[in-house]
Amino acid sequence: MGQVEWEHLTSAEKKQELYLRQKDVLDKFLERGAISRAQYEKSLGDLTAKMGIVKDGSEKKKTIREP
Repeated sequence: MGQVEWEHLTSAEKKQELYLRQKDVLDKFLERGAISRAQYEKSLGDLTAKMGIVKDGSEKKKTIREP
């Protein structure tokens, strides 16, 4: 993805793209034996939770509840 394309993405689209890039790196590490399956699952779970991504790859909407 080029700089021009990146500039036109929304904040949510950038977040999704970054998530997919990070997941791709983890996939490659696992494929090449650089990390174990357990390390992969832990790292992917942490990444997914931290970025607020749900299983289908979409962004989780965070809601604030007022008392």
